[in-house]
Amino acid sequence: MIVVLIGVSMKIAIASSDGKNVDLHFGKANSVYVYGFDGEKTDFIEKRTIEINLNEKHQWPIVLKKIFDCDFIIAIQTGFKSKIGIEDAGLKFIQDEGSIEDVLKRFIDHYKFMHS
Repeated sequence: MIVVLIGVSMKIAIASSDGKNVDLHFGKANSVYVYGFDGEKTDFIEKRTIEINLNEKHQWPIVLKKIFDCDFIIAIQTGFKSKIGIEDAGLKFIQDEGSIEDVLKRFIDHYKFMHS
């Protein structure tokens, strides 16, 4: 059971190359856009640039360190090991793609449905 405290904001990290679309694999996310979520609406907080080597595998620990303060990560995909790492860090992974606006709307709708 999840308890939502009024006024407490959660953070959602979105793997995006352009700030408009969810279009990056978690382990190759060289930028994430962080949104606050208060249970009703989202607000953009910041863009975080992540220095990774796109030619190497297993870059997910670097990405995870940059979003340690977030509650959710939304990306088009993640690997098996990184999904376990995300869960071990206490974050929740959501696989989705499309415009950030549409993805956040689906997230909010689902969140409200699950908590009504």
